[in-house]
Amino acid sequence: MTTLKGRARVKRAMWSRRAQEYEAKINSGDPVSIAEVVRDLHRGESQPEQSYSERQIYEQALERLAHEIAAVEKIKPETATAKLEKLLSAA
Repeated sequence: MTTLKGRARVKRAMWSRRAQEYEAKINSGDPVSIAEVVRDLHRGESQPEQSYSERQIYEQALERLAHEIAAVEKIKPETATAKLEKLLSAA
């Protein structure tokens, strides 16, 4: 949760390289790494639209993180997703 509240760190590397790094973080299974991906790829209302591949990776990371939180807090994944999105919007 603390990771999600932090500032997004967007690297200036080419998208293909960043996408590989994001995929590796998601597949690592480490909740903090997954939270970093969600934080970095989250787009607020005022920010430009994401590309298709960015949105795919973001949704994959969000789903994985929501399932982790749902398991820990014994809540439904949908409830965990809503909780995460609310937290991201407030940040």
